[in-house]
Amino acid sequence: MTDMNELAAAASGADVRTGLRAALALRRLAETLEALQVGNARRQNWSWQEIAEALEVTKQAVHKKYSNRQEE
Repeated sequence: MTDMNELAAAASGADVRTGLRAALALRRLAETLEALQVGNARRQNWSWQEIAEALEVTKQAVHKKYSNRQEE
């Protein structure tokens, strides 16, 4: 599953197996997009606090999750 409309439809459909697979695909996409944007923010000199506020998480959580990925 790669088309966003298909994923959205599958995630909200009655077929549980298909819905769970769609939810997994969407979670992976969200994680990829978040990592990309955290990297962009760091390259633009955003602080960990600013990133945390944008993501509505703690500074410690975002730093722990992404600090080792700064080179990306």
